[in-house]
Amino acid sequence: MRKQDKIKLLCLLLLVAASIAAGCKKNVAAAPPPPPPVLPTPPPPPAPAITLRAAPTTIDRGQATSLQWEATNAASVRIQPDVGNVQSQGSRSVSPTSSVTYTATATGPGGSATDTARITVRVPAAATTPTRPEPRPDTRVSLEELFRQNIQTIYFTYDQSDIRPDQVSRLEGNASWLKQHPGVKFTIEGHCDERGSAEYNLGLGDRRANTVKEFLIHQGVDQSSINTISYGEEHPVCTDATEECYQKNRRGAFVLRPTS
Repeated sequence: MRKQDKIKLLCLLLLVAASIAAGCKKNVAAAPPPPPPVLPTPPPPPAPAITLRAAPTTIDRGQATSLQWEATNAASVRIQPDVGNVQSQGSRSVSPTSSVTYTATATGPGGSATDTARITVRVPAAATTPTRPEPRPDTRVSLEELFRQNIQTIYFTYDQSDIRPDQVSRLEGNASWLKQHPGVKFTIEGHCDERGSAEYNLGLGDRRANTVKEFLIHQGVDQSSINTISYGEEHPVCTDATEECYQKNRRGAFVLRPTS
């Protein structure tokens, strides 16, 4: 074999060897991309808190007391009854005509919180002038008639259970007659107009009946002669959807009970 042919053969063998070596070389897999970063979960908004205090907590009717409150983490603050929306902290002078529980509600992104303050209003006993006692009724019918003639229904402001100033003299007249007839036993019925849920109105009717009862006890009426019951919106005396009709249904009614 000529030298030149040997050189060509050698080059061909080198090319074949190089091709085989390249085919046997392992493919290296590309590295996977890194996982996305985990973002931290934001903390929940803080829950609101509120404190409500009254100073003093016991007053005579006609006097004033101070409500003081402070709320945190709240977007709005409301005090009921009668006060309404207020700043996150402050004070307000109030003069309730009868014992009442004020409720402060703080609302914010983290929920709501409430606190209460009870104010007891002492009602002075009404001065009475000596009168000739009425003859003791001889029959049940005459006692019912006397009760109907002398005991008046008490009316309330919408969504309120305090005794209205214009109803105080009516309730004092009821108390005067009842003290002159200590054997009379009766029930105070709490009623509401149709607005609001049935459950809420049962609770409001109960507060109204017990506010009237507390007033009478402070006037000297025997507590053992008084029962209370709430009918909420169940027993309206008027069914028209007017304010005049609603007013007739917001009432504390008196019902004579049989004597044993």
